[in-house]
Amino acid sequence: MSYQTAKQLPIPPHFHPRKVGEVWRVPYQERAAEAKNWANRHGIPPASSDKTRICLLAIDVQNTFCIPEFELFVAGSTGTGAVGDSVRLCEFIYRNLGAITAIAATMDTHTAAQIFHPLFWINGAGDHPAPATVITPEDVLSGVWKVNPDVAGSIALNAADLEKHAPHYVKKLSAGGKYPLTIWPYHSMLGGIGHALVSAVEEAMFFHNIARHSPTLFEMKGSHPLTENYSVLRPEVLEGHDGRPIAQKNTRFIEKLLEFDAVIVAGQAKSHCVAWTVEDLLAEIRAIDHNLAKKIYLMEDCTSPVVIPGVIDFTEQADAAYERFAGAGMHIVKSADPIDTWPDIR
Repeated sequence: MSYQTAKQLPIPPHFHPRKVGEVWRVPYQERAAEAKNWANRHGIPPASSDKTRICLLAIDVQNTFCIPEFELFVAGSTGTGAVGDSVRLCEFIYRNLGAITAIAATMDTHTAAQIFHPLFWINGAGDHPAPATVITPEDVLSGVWKVNPDVAGSIALNAADLEKHAPHYVKKLSAGGKYPLTIWPYHSMLGGIGHALVSAVEEAMFFHNIARHSPTLFEMKGSHPLTENYSVLRPEVLEGHDGRPIAQKNTRFIEKLLEFDAVIVAGQAKSHCVAWTVEDLLAEIRAIDHNLAKKIYLMEDCTSPVVIPGVIDFTEQADAAYERFAGAGMHIVKSADPIDTWPDIR
């Protein structure tokens, strides 16, 4: 067992769990000095010396999903789901600074004129759909909802092609067994505060950067106007109505993740972006070597499903997905358990 998997560390005194549900500025220079001293005090070596290379994949730990009152706060079954998840995620990072070789943070990244936002669609009266509207293939074919021709120019597509893309897209979602097209409120808007990482999580990642000389790997997703991107590894639909590619798998990032000896997954939401990312990663693993599934660890107490009381509850689907992943060889773990007690850590 190498050093980095054998030793848990105390949590630095600057971390305050009660602040995790708030937005604030990280004092970078102050934290940098503290992280350097912390590494010296606890004998934490640079990540480049790790024999067991561990990546923490933090999926969409952004204000828009993790801070109450923001656009798509993931409340889970407790009503405070993502806040508690972020507390445990921060504590995991601090306790395991010497074990985590790299942190990869995915960033859901959007603009207004995208296929899942209200501006993209209109009805016969010219009104946009309200958030949470589900658009089915029948809705498009019958004209209940049609694409907004005024957005065509902004996404470098002519109105005729845009109109053909709509029925093609919703049919592809249905045929692929994906969630139906849901209109989401404007969220994770590029340049906005909702797009940013949760302040406490960003601080923990920055502290890791300095202590281990290992900059965070940021991976943007979701900016293509003509397709959704729940998974960071591939968009929901890859080709347009004419068969031409509109997007592609994130092969570079897939290869990067699989270079690590272990990949630990946390983030939001368990039922959507986390589940689809892990699903796509499992598909890639099965195409290469089924045994690679053993290097994936899902921290079940650092993620929550989408739950809107009285409207929709994805808990059952999220739990079923995790059972499926475990059945394929992935490990379901708790953040407070020492990494060296996890199975298959070399």
